[in-house]
Amino acid sequence: MIATITPAVAKARRHLIPFLFLLYVVSYLDRINVGFAALQMNAALGFSNVTYSLGAGIFFLSYTLLEIPSNVILARVGARRWIARIMISWGLVSAGMMFVRSATTFYVLRFLLGAAEAGFFPGIIYVLTRWFPRRDRARAIAGFMTAVVIAGIVGGPVSGVLLSLNGVGGLAGWQWLFVVEGVPAVILGFVVLRTLPEQPSDAPWLTTAEQSALRAQIEEEAHTESVHSIRGALTSGRVWLLALAYFTIPVELYALSFWLPQIVKSVSGASDFLVGVLSAIPYAVAAVAMVVVGRHSDETGERRWHIALSAAVGGIALALAGFARSVVPAIVLLSLATAGLASMLGPFWALATSFLGGIGAAAGIALVNSVGNVGGFVGPNIVGYVREATSDFAAGLAIVGGILVAGGVLVLTVNPFRKPLV
Repeated sequence: MIATITPAVAKARRHLIPFLFLLYVVSYLDRINVGFAALQMNAALGFSNVTYSLGAGIFFLSYTLLEIPSNVILARVGARRWIARIMISWGLVSAGMMFVRSATTFYVLRFLLGAAEAGFFPGIIYVLTRWFPRRDRARAIAGFMTAVVIAGIVGGPVSGVLLSLNGVGGLAGWQWLFVVEGVPAVILGFVVLRTLPEQPSDAPWLTTAEQSALRAQIEEEAHTESVHSIRGALTSGRVWLLALAYFTIPVELYALSFWLPQIVKSVSGASDFLVGVLSAIPYAVAAVAMVVVGRHSDETGERRWHIALSAAVGGIALALAGFARSVVPAIVLLSLATAGLASMLGPFWALATSFLGGIGAAAGIALVNSVGNVGGFVGPNIVGYVREATSDFAAGLAIVGGILVAGGVLVLTVNPFRKPLV
């Protein structure tokens, strides 16, 4: 069996991860491009720091409300059709952000974007649990989730170029940014509809023996998973504990994503294009760290300390970054903060899926992600409100960094191998 499983997993990694990675790059760009748009949009529309941070964060309210039902629907109707629906609808709404004219339309469209995208990320994680055995899962998830940092690498320079189109065709640069970065999601949605295999038995690039071996391995592991039902997932103490721990990750992730361009602008005074280039550096460092930590976590089979130590590095570095007053130390500290944060993701989701199976996995993954993503609303608003009160980033970044460190400590209390708490 092992001799057949190993090439099957390798093939699945080669065929699935790059494609899912591309989808997540586009997803993440459409979610965070508002951070680059803000370099022009806030002044053009008269948005304050509080208005901007509220609009940036309101995405996560609708996203959170619809996350669990969306993922349960995905498990019922199939990933191919549901992920295609998600991508087409979010691409249309994202492009529609070009029509923002007031705080009200900003809030409404960000809320609709969250509703459209709800279920995409936990849906992909659920799909990965049906393809990759536990021992290979952190590396697979880390490979998929490097899209978060690659989106930052690509998104910075690309967004800078699009902002430079200010005035072309009668559109502002920030309007070009939303239109150009929204269209790929629609196109890729139709590609998903035609090409995404649901499970190993649907993959033409696996031999019959490889399909059978991979399916048998995953089904065998499913018998040892302790949570298999929607009710079990939604009432599991471990799932809720992980959800609380995960809450701290989006707090820092989106505080960084939505405010990074303005942080870099404040310490560098550079042009919008150069800000985009400088903003890509932390993500480039994080991409390497994320893959290395995910691979090491799989090799050792250890999850919790990989998460906790990464959280300590990310949180402390972010807190110190707020006190940097020149571009070099700021970029170094922001790079460490982003690397520590990103390195948590592969081991975290490998841990979170290690005791979930069947429809319970769809519900449990969605619960962890939905509760966690409330942090995506909290993080940007902490920075926005504190900056409005102090005219500085330091205190807000210190608070956000401390929250991440606390999340790492909380993960150490989770034992996935004991019997369910409830």
